[in-house]
Amino acid sequence: MRLGFLNPLFERPGPWATVYVDTSHPDQSSAEEHERHAREACRRLEQQGADARTCRAVYEELATVTPATEPVGRAVFASRGEVVLDPSLTAPPQGAPHACWSALPHVGPLVELAGDDPSCLVAYIDRTGADFELRGARGDRAVGRVNGQQWPVHRTATADPSERHFQLRTENTWEHNAGLIADELRARQEETQADLVLLVGDARERRAVHDRLPEQLRDRAAETAHGGRASGSASPGTHAARLLDRDVDEVRARHLHDHTGEVLERFRAGRVPAEGRVSAAEGVPALVDAAREHRIGTLLIRPDGTDLYRDVWAGAEPDQVAMRRTDLQYLGDARPAAVRADDALIRSAAATGAEVLTVPPGGAEDTNGAPVGGLGALLRWPYEGGVPQ
Repeated sequence: MRLGFLNPLFERPGPWATVYVDTSHPDQSSAEEHERHAREACRRLEQQGADARTCRAVYEELATVTPATEPVGRAVFASRGEVVLDPSLTAPPQGAPHACWSALPHVGPLVELAGDDPSCLVAYIDRTGADFELRGARGDRAVGRVNGQQWPVHRTATADPSERHFQLRTENTWEHNAGLIADELRARQEETQADLVLLVGDARERRAVHDRLPEQLRDRAAETAHGGRASGSASPGTHAARLLDRDVDEVRARHLHDHTGEVLERFRAGRVPAEGRVSAAEGVPALVDAAREHRIGTLLIRPDGTDLYRDVWAGAEPDQVAMRRTDLQYLGDARPAAVRADDALIRSAAATGAEVLTVPPGGAEDTNGAPVGGLGALLRWPYEGGVPQ
């Protein structure tokens, strides 16, 4: 998960009200139940010291959230009487609404509840051009189009030798347009930072586009015969649209599975010294040190880990984090606050553009290489001589 969308939370001073609400169980009394949950969340915030203006802003925001608008759930982050961010959830929070008032926004649960988000750039291709759409856990949006040469694009049915020149011109048009589409697809992927690409439409043209992609992008590109560029070929609610949605979900899930496995393999290898260098770290003290140096490249979070709940001390800036309140040389803040380790490290990761990845539990024998305490990292550059203790 890339956390750039969380930056508005970290650009403002706290304290913060955070609420996670479940809307996945609609029934005849859901409106009354939802209103009761909104009041209960605000009551908990008040008990923890939240100001009345912020509680009111949270209540008004929660009052607009219904199963019709949010089938699963929503998180609400508010400070100083204003709701700053209210992302949708892809998995419902368990139990009653979770509400907390803290120095940092409580973003730890969001990593799991909002879902790891391999975004997919879908290219709807025909022989004259392509339309591009970005699909991800936080919605879909059009991200441009490219139109190539419009004529000639259709070959004639005749075998007359006099038509051979026209046939060659048609095939040259196809090849030219495939190159244009591949170039534009590469540019759109770089702009959107999409994790993978799905080519949709004309079989010959999508294969020609695939073959013209840069090798690194070609390895992350898949194809499907479902849907197309023609108007109505994958209109919402149609069978073709459902098949295309299924294909998008499958390639995203496969990418996430493969990526998680690759990261865990690198983490297992990286935490073992090799030629005096360590390229992975785990445990709160080591990660706090790495966060101060902007060394975290990928932050690994195991949701059942005990280290997530450990207190660390944080100042106003993402790299102002320490294990002890007295470490003012690291905190740079005369009034640091005690915060959860996962919230402080996620803030640091978001500020430096690091990836945050939820990993499955490792079990008693740590069979999949997950961080033992629940928090680990692949480092942007290794430590020489071992990880500082």
